[in-house]
Amino acid sequence: MKISDAATIASDHEFVARLTAIRHDIHRHPETAFEEVRTSDLVAAFLKERGIEVHRGLARTGVVGVLKGRRPGNRRIALRADMDALHIDEKTGKPHASTVPGKMHACGHDGHTAMMLGAAEKLAADPDFAGTVQFIFQPAEEGLGGARVMIEEGLFDLHPADAVYGLHNMPGKPLGDFNTRSGAMMSAGDTWELTLRGTGGHGAMPHFGTDPTMALATFLSGLSTIVARNVESFDSAVISVGHISAGDANSPNIIPAEVRLRGTARTFQPATRDLVERRLAEMAHAAAEMHGCTAEPNFIRRYPPVVNWPAETARAIEAARATVAPDKVNGDAERVGASEDFAFMLEKVPGCFSTVGNGTDSALVHTPLYDFNDAVIPYGVAYWLNVVQQELDHDAE
Repeated sequence: MKISDAATIASDHEFVARLTAIRHDIHRHPETAFEEVRTSDLVAAFLKERGIEVHRGLARTGVVGVLKGRRPGNRRIALRADMDALHIDEKTGKPHASTVPGKMHACGHDGHTAMMLGAAEKLAADPDFAGTVQFIFQPAEEGLGGARVMIEEGLFDLHPADAVYGLHNMPGKPLGDFNTRSGAMMSAGDTWELTLRGTGGHGAMPHFGTDPTMALATFLSGLSTIVARNVESFDSAVISVGHISAGDANSPNIIPAEVRLRGTARTFQPATRDLVERRLAEMAHAAAEMHGCTAEPNFIRRYPPVVNWPAETARAIEAARATVAPDKVNGDAERVGASEDFAFMLEKVPGCFSTVGNGTDSALVHTPLYDFNDAVIPYGVAYWLNVVQQELDHDAE
């Protein structure tokens, strides 16, 4: 199997134009978590037309394409692309902008899908590799854990894999720059909730009751100390408050009987994740007790950290170096504070998650002005081909 660089893929103008048209079509018709019916139909039809074995139904709209190489080999690898959009009104004004009010591809999953389809087409046309490639098109990455659902419904039981790889575009990074690292790369994404309860009372007579807003103030003033004084200096964590509700704006003379908070916690190490969960609860109960109130904390573990495996990361780095010039590949990239449900796959199968630059002038993901950069498509296709080359370019012994 030959190494494929991005420039060679880009020179196939008809091929890139077709993938761009597919990307624009998906972008015009965004579908959010577990509703990717049209998108999965498009993906399945594309794969079938190229003679790739197609399996459907995992996590409702998931699609898995299976392609065996012409050379003998027992190794099976999986490549993953996500398909879902977000609940955002698009404001790019581009010709291929979303036609669905309140929904748009604001994270580039339309581009991820198009790049994977391009790699599948190239590999199906010349399956000169030893083993099996599985193309996983996953629904519901955005918040609902489609990867976890696919796994729970038997993804790796039905389609065992020796390695799994993921790729995501990265706004702000130069076009085609690849970044990855061994070990923790992206943070766990957890939600915490807290209800503080007192008796409430008349605002003019606070001494007749207990005031949960005072417990709230104590809790908030100490919240930052969890990271500042409990997390080791060479590690990192973030705890943020995203929502507070109490009382009624029409009744400012009433001390509320209940205060509710919700927030997010981001950590990279399992021990730090455990620490943050424990200290949030301890601090909540202590703050409540100080003011004669009670606390009901709840820590919801959502996405684990993305932890890349050493051997697969080394292969991903080599695949990226075959795709672009070596100085455009950073194999010791900084960790990213965002979360990714590809982490669930890495908990089950060795693998690596990488990013590719979407351009320094790209709007940020999850914003109304974001759009996947079509110029990234050749980089993604070439990278996937080179991952297969790294993993399966040898005959079984």
